[in-house]
Amino acid sequence: MIRIECDAYLTVRDTAGRTASLSDVAPLLELVADTGSIAQAAQAKGLSYRHAWGMLRALESCVGGELIETARGKGSTLSELGQAVVDAQRLARSRLDGNLRALAAEVASELNRRLAQRDGAVRIHASHGYAVATLVSALVDAQAAVDIKYRESVEAVQALSRGECDLAGFHLPRGAFREQCAQIYRPWLDDTRHVLIHLTRRQQGLFVPRGNPKQVRGLADLARNDIRFVNRQPGSGTRMLLDLALRAIGIDPERIDGYASAELTHSAIAAFVASGMADLGFGVEPAAHHFGLDFIPVVDEDYYFACERARLDSRPLAGVLALLRDARFVERVAHLDGYDPAACGTLTGIAAGLAGGSGAAAPDGGNAR
Repeated sequence: MIRIECDAYLTVRDTAGRTASLSDVAPLLELVADTGSIAQAAQAKGLSYRHAWGMLRALESCVGGELIETARGKGSTLSELGQAVVDAQRLARSRLDGNLRALAAEVASELNRRLAQRDGAVRIHASHGYAVATLVSALVDAQAAVDIKYRESVEAVQALSRGECDLAGFHLPRGAFREQCAQIYRPWLDDTRHVLIHLTRRQQGLFVPRGNPKQVRGLADLARNDIRFVNRQPGSGTRMLLDLALRAIGIDPERIDGYASAELTHSAIAAFVASGMADLGFGVEPAAHHFGLDFIPVVDEDYYFACERARLDSRPLAGVLALLRDARFVERVAHLDGYDPAACGTLTGIAAGLAGGSGAAAPDGGNAR
């Protein structure tokens, strides 16, 4: 079975078109900081002293400043710029690691599907989410074969009804709009044939820059003339929920600046806001925090996997269900901001699951935190 590794790789390009690898030099700089010696750092990396200096000089030439400071009797230390290079690579990895691992598993799935039939692989079609990515990572760590395809929620449920996947991941709001959203999935879910597995409860809300400079308070602010919004793609569960919530408070989505945009993941939404390309986004809490944004809670929702009831006790679903109920996996999901996996691995019938609980606040806004 092919395994794919995916990592953040940062390249610097100056105005003259010259390039240098920040990602290759950052580990060398970390060793310089630890050892106080370029020679020792080069040796630890298996590089000649000359080659190590060449890498450093190439990057210095591109960024326009010195990465290392040397003083007689004190060895070598990182300059402020050198430390910034190290921090940049760490930042890229910390913010992207989980998503990159999920992407690597998805790419590997595509390649393996074309190379050979993967007997025993669990086929997951799911709306994008951090708990789903955590499950994929846990399955990969357990050496389980996984075919993951991130799709719109409705597409995932339709695929299950056609027998194209083993697990279909989708989400439903708690309280207001539960019934309306549930009816979208109802035509493809059979009470006798299918069952729902609860993955997690999670929060969706508004992404705003740190400090909330435009003083956004809730969904009503999307109608302001000074707000640029970035949206999920049509057909996604998040987009459907947002359409309903806005119309409930009398806002025409067509009048919102940027509402017609279409990004495929919560992380992409957060990246737009973090880069200044948008003032406001809507998605799950971990994405906001990964990109250094503030988060305004709007609605609680349940994330489910739908599957064939008759296949629960056989491979590969039996193994997935056991993993979902494992305390170590539950703890990993619990560490995601705004996620509550207390019911992770719980089975419920279609009618009961779609009906859900009651008493959740209507999605009309909240306070930043």
